[in-house]
Amino acid sequence: MEFNWHSDSLTRATPVTSSYKNTQNVRRFMLEHCGAAFRFDLPFTAWIRDGAPKTLGDAVDEWQRRQAGV
Repeated sequence: MEFNWHSDSLTRATPVTSSYKNTQNVRRFMLEHCGAAFRFDLPFTAWIRDGAPKTLGDAVDEWQRRQAGV
């Protein structure tokens, strides 16, 4: 059964699959873990979807790393 990015429960261990979508469910998860400043941008979305194995926890860590470099 395919993961439903709109309604399935998300954790830091949730793998980013080929069916990944930037849904409101994902946005809520990222806001919870990254804070109110979180925004999807094209480079970050491209990184998420680049096909390399990763989890949502990896995405949180990467977004925070990118913000530290700003």
